[in-house]
Amino acid sequence: MANDAKALNPPLGMLAELTHRCPLACPYCSNPLKLEPRDTELDTGTWVRVFKEAAALGVLQVHLSGGEPASRRDLEELTAAAHEAGLYTNLITSAVGVNQKRIAALADAGLDHVQISIQDSKPESADRIAGYEGAYRQKIALAEAVSKLRLLLTVNAVIHRHNIARIPEMIQMAVDLGAQRIEIAHVQYYGWAVPNRAALMPGRKEAEAAVKRIEELRRDYHGRIVIDAVTPDYFAKFPKACMGGWGKRSLNVTPMGRVLPCHAAESIPGLEFWNVRDHSLADIWAKSPAFEAFRGTAWMKEPCLSCAHKERDFGGCRCQAFAVLGDARAADPVCHLSPQHARMVELAEAGTGDEPFVYRGR
Repeated sequence: MANDAKALNPPLGMLAELTHRCPLACPYCSNPLKLEPRDTELDTGTWVRVFKEAAALGVLQVHLSGGEPASRRDLEELTAAAHEAGLYTNLITSAVGVNQKRIAALADAGLDHVQISIQDSKPESADRIAGYEGAYRQKIALAEAVSKLRLLLTVNAVIHRHNIARIPEMIQMAVDLGAQRIEIAHVQYYGWAVPNRAALMPGRKEAEAAVKRIEELRRDYHGRIVIDAVTPDYFAKFPKACMGGWGKRSLNVTPMGRVLPCHAAESIPGLEFWNVRDHSLADIWAKSPAFEAFRGTAWMKEPCLSCAHKERDFGGCRCQAFAVLGDARAADPVCHLSPQHARMVELAEAGTGDEPFVYRGR
């Protein structure tokens, strides 16, 4: 094993993917290429047990996600169960189909926080990116309802070539909506984002200018809103410690109950994922083969194995290494020390932005 199970810290957060059903068709969708069908989803009782096990394991917060979690008719019951288990509850929603009556019912059930994805500050562009006419209007309406209920609100803004110039406008939009936080997250190129990489990838100058501008905006908006930013991997010098390190801080439960070390882990072939139908969450966290696969540093090969940064970035993203190089044990090609770094540079410069979006299911 890569780690002594007794030395493991408990996970702090759990992503509960309640369903893969979603009304949107975002070209950067991070859900698997093969979605799990409705008839394989965990039932209410199993999720209730999982929430209790998560709290006992040491999880502090649960992110109720999807797809669109509001597609579940039992979302209020699941929210109440997570709340009763002592978990901080965060609803990650597209906002489409969530009206004022339902968000009020969720608040009554114990919901603590809402995160709404908004694709752009311009309505027509936001709807085009989401692949859903009228989505922007519904997102704004839900954000306003959340603020009226005094629930905490985060706006999630996924950044790419088609909206990167409007980061300042998106931050001001979040402030106007009463959000306490905005997450400026550049597209991560795995899953459905791979066939759209050329259409979505901003240029190096655009990306670097955006990073600099965000730092200026943090100073300008200090005390008004928290601005979190996920930097664009393809233009970095060193990789980030993806998920804070594989199997170190969080876990993800899929709609049918498989437990993953990260959202995209199923893109790596050959990993064995245990299911909450068959194993306790504690056993999965401590002993499952998928979590042990890349924990710590013993699995590494050069140049990571002898790198001074290995306890800081843990070799970067395993899913990205596999997506770009076909080798999940390779150094993340984002790293300038990777012998394959030139491949990342080549991919970053491949697009023009004129390529049409490839929408899921369209």
